[in-house]
Amino acid sequence: MSSDASVAHEDWFQQEALGRIFALLNQDGEEVRVVGGAVRNSLMGLPVTDTDLATSWAPEQVVARAEAAGIRAVPTGIDHGTVTLVIDGRGFEITTLRHDAETDGRRAKVVFGSDWQIDAERRDFTINALYAGQDGSVIDLVGGLEDIESRTVRFIGDADARIAEDYLRVLRYFRFYGHYGAGRPDAAALKACARARDKLGTLSSERVWKELKTLLKAQDPGRALLWMRQSGVLSKVLPESEKWGIDSIGPLIATETALDWEPDPMLRLMAMVPPDADRMRGLSARLKMSRVEADRLVKWAEAPVVAPTLAITALDRLLYRHGAGPLVDRLRLSLVSARSRTETDPSALTDAAGHSRHLARAGAWERPAFPVAGADLIARGVTPGPEMGARLAALEERWVESNFTLDKAVLLDAMD
Repeated sequence: MSSDASVAHEDWFQQEALGRIFALLNQDGEEVRVVGGAVRNSLMGLPVTDTDLATSWAPEQVVARAEAAGIRAVPTGIDHGTVTLVIDGRGFEITTLRHDAETDGRRAKVVFGSDWQIDAERRDFTINALYAGQDGSVIDLVGGLEDIESRTVRFIGDADARIAEDYLRVLRYFRFYGHYGAGRPDAAALKACARARDKLGTLSSERVWKELKTLLKAQDPGRALLWMRQSGVLSKVLPESEKWGIDSIGPLIATETALDWEPDPMLRLMAMVPPDADRMRGLSARLKMSRVEADRLVKWAEAPVVAPTLAITALDRLLYRHGAGPLVDRLRLSLVSARSRTETDPSALTDAAGHSRHLARAGAWERPAFPVAGADLIARGVTPGPEMGARLAALEERWVESNFTLDKAVLLDAMD
């Protein structure tokens, strides 16, 4: 990639709010530059969602200058040099140039400075250390432009040293490789990640799950997951995948593309782990998933496998008992499996058709309302308590087995 690379003509760069920041902080011998993802994504032709900046001003000076100009300044990470300026309802993170004075693999003590080279060299990957000045010209101090061109994800300087500063960088490496890399991973990076895999246990569960989930959102995380497995990293953070494997990821990605499914990190995780409810409870607790994520994972594991030949009426009963969500997850993975077998097993075409039919039914299914309530039983002389609960459950089961056709009168008469 040419050394005269520029982002000057990008829409995000021409926004008035960014121009105000340049005008505010490019004064009195000090400077501000856009850094990181916005520059990287622009050069790769990818969408830009956040605009972060680096500056030679001290954080307190950034706050003072912003407030004097009527710009709201939020000290979001001021101890680490980060101030968020809010302009027209949008936040821009401004971080003072710095270097790590002390690190323990989890957190760092930083020292503020004014040297752009030092600031670049303390970052993780070359493609994340590109700056853009006020005129939009890209400033490359670590060889990031060449790596952008080849789609190489490479640590800045010594890979082992960069990882020792923060062991989360092992997972960040595979996440960035999954989103931005091509070809084989950088050999030095891969070896360093493998050497540091035992240190991953020192990281917080929330940070680990955030990185895994972001990797699983990539358009095609398959290659990254393969190299994570090869390096021994995957079994450290997701031991449930060790004997189950990642072989379903490729067929899942192919099915997503063919059927226009949105990438779903939870479904991709399900493709990698066994449908064992107890193990999924342990996994979700260990990674401290949200309640919604944990509930989805466990209910998927508890849901039954649906045979492709199952009658629609029987499917409706399963949908009522287990909910549409868990069965849709099961059916999607069953469809992926059937599609992957079609080249060698002619019967798989029939299975795929059956699963597709079931998916269509589940997607349009609306839960019917059970017509009997506790008040109806009280009117029949049933005392509230365990007996009422048992009778309601028995009536509901009878109603479900009738394929939801029995009405209230028939059900109540059946009590007599």
